[in-house]
Amino acid sequence: MAANDVLTRDQIDTELAALPDWTLGLGALRTVLKCPTSASALDLFAAIGALAQTANHHPDVDWRYDHLFVTLTSHDAGSKVSARDTSLAGAISARAKEAGAVARPELLHTVEIAIDTDDADAIADTWQTALGYRTAADGALVDPFGRGPSVWFQKTSTPNDNRFHLDVTVPYSQSARTLSGLESAGASLDHGAAPRFVVATDVQGNRLCVCTEKGRDA
Repeated sequence: MAANDVLTRDQIDTELAALPDWTLGLGALRTVLKCPTSASALDLFAAIGALAQTANHHPDVDWRYDHLFVTLTSHDAGSKVSARDTSLAGAISARAKEAGAVARPELLHTVEIAIDTDDADAIADTWQTALGYRTAADGALVDPFGRGPSVWFQKTSTPNDNRFHLDVTVPYSQSARTLSGLESAGASLDHGAAPRFVVATDVQGNRLCVCTEKGRDA
């Protein structure tokens, strides 16, 4: 397929209803697969590689002992979810089931660094040079190998004294547990933009946002 097979948000939601191992986050399909052993995780890793070669569409796979963190997106379509991604996701899930792997969506946490600024152009080159990142279509700085967290610039005419905050994207289905844990840890929560994101402020005034796929475009 060509890069014109990008799916709409409604189409993605329909596909995900048949892909219970997967969730949408930051323009990608994501899952965590826990395997019976480290060796079986490596075998599944190899099987995913073979599926990717056959499909000529390659996911990002991070092996951590008996866990595989898998991300699927179509870079040639502007890092959007396409029919190729949902097709490969289904094939990976089938192979994972054969390998005795189980999905662990509660482990999905994707971190971005946000910088409040009234002039992103004045500082973007500094961060891009230091990190060796590339500039994405939306102006964010992204690791070309997907290893480090993205950095994006939040336009505001009144930046806070503390201009940095983390955006932590979790599946909506897991967000209540995360938010409850934050409250138990003493953080105050601002639900004004929920479920898209909730602003958490710790007892010293530092902020982070817990983000979900709800209310976001594909």
